[in-house]
Amino acid sequence: MYDSNDNPHLLIYPFNASGHIIPLLDFTHHLLRHGLTITIIISSSNLPLLHPLISSYPSSLHKLLFSDPDPDHHPSPHPLIAKVIATQQMFNPIVRWFQSHLSPPVAIISDFFLGWTNELAAHLGIRRVVFSPAGALGSSIFHMLWRDLPEINALNGDRDESFLLSLPEIPNSPEFPWRQLSPLWRSYKEGEPNFESFRKGVIGNMTAWGIVYNTFEDLEGVYIEHMKKQIGHDWVWAVGPLLPDEDGPAGRGGSSAVPPDHLLMWLDKKPDDSVVYICFGSIERLSENEMSVLTSAIELSNVDFILCVKTSDLKFIPSGFEDRMSGRGLIVKGWAPQLVILRHRAVGSFVTHCGWNSTLEGVAAGVMMLTWPLGADQFANEKLLVDQLGVGKRVCEGRPENVPDSVELAELLDESLSCDRRERVKIKKLSQAGIKAVKEGTSMRDLDMFINQLCEH
Repeated sequence: MYDSNDNPHLLIYPFNASGHIIPLLDFTHHLLRHGLTITIIISSSNLPLLHPLISSYPSSLHKLLFSDPDPDHHPSPHPLIAKVIATQQMFNPIVRWFQSHLSPPVAIISDFFLGWTNELAAHLGIRRVVFSPAGALGSSIFHMLWRDLPEINALNGDRDESFLLSLPEIPNSPEFPWRQLSPLWRSYKEGEPNFESFRKGVIGNMTAWGIVYNTFEDLEGVYIEHMKKQIGHDWVWAVGPLLPDEDGPAGRGGSSAVPPDHLLMWLDKKPDDSVVYICFGSIERLSENEMSVLTSAIELSNVDFILCVKTSDLKFIPSGFEDRMSGRGLIVKGWAPQLVILRHRAVGSFVTHCGWNSTLEGVAAGVMMLTWPLGADQFANEKLLVDQLGVGKRVCEGRPENVPDSVELAELLDESLSCDRRERVKIKKLSQAGIKAVKEGTSMRDLDMFINQLCEH
């Protein structure tokens, strides 16, 4: 066991997006509980997310505050590429901070988008650990696509959107039509400096000292083993699901648009497993057509519901819908305390875009998932939930032209709350496996192994 009197100092660098910051802060919380000293690189705009941890660990958690790097200084064909490349401005400021520190960190844990921190770690003479906000399956696909990009592009020279790409190197040989591949990847321009820099970073992730995944063996065991083979050693740790305790902060990830107590009081009046929770994450936005189909299906169904809608999408809510649904449903206009909602006994199913954080939260809460992926790694996560684990039901294939039939979706909403659906039985078992993993099982083991190996090397 590691010596708690000789715990290392770690530098943590999240990527500036809520779906990336929140799970890395959850991981930071676990490390702080084990007595480690942490410095976290954070911008002033995200500082409120850090306040709960700072108040709980004032002597062992330190912030390294910088302004948000300006992506406009790095013109790129894709805004995400520009945002990632802009973070490279931090190289020299971090080096100066490190060199002035009396007890500098022995390792840096950074988001998998920040592949350039491999070079930073080498320059500083410390280890770099990749933190993946995506699951092991999604990460496997992400790495393979960028590594083999020229060869894969050559397979579909005509850029046929229906071209079926098979990935036999990855367990279960997943297949995806071209249109479901990441728009970021599909927009790659060979020779464009920023794209090439990003690709170099993605490939470089596989040469890092180790990789930490927010997942667990019963959920993705075969893909964890695959990544160990890809990286060439066993320093791949699955430590999830990284979620706060039942009494954890309701404000995790941001301030709720509706007071959590109000949501809980509304849910408390509902029978067990009688409410459908509907949310498409922090980034994805529904089109007017998608919102029309969704709200029509809700009206045609008999379910009670909580619907989360971004403020930018409120204009797509049909006139009078909220009044007609009064008593049956709540519309949260903005950020919602998703984990608090999913954990409530009244919530029985979850219409989700299959982002990895939502996927894990749905699994941990033991609610059946109705999958409606829209982009990024979401189609891979849907395959995991629906085709491999059998804990979800496919709503629709996703964009751009595909939307579900409102009558069929209404029937699916009603059926999802049926207690004898096999998906509901399976998700309850998987939920228990996840709880066991972090309390006394494989994820606790991997976390201890990770800390031990940091201390020993």
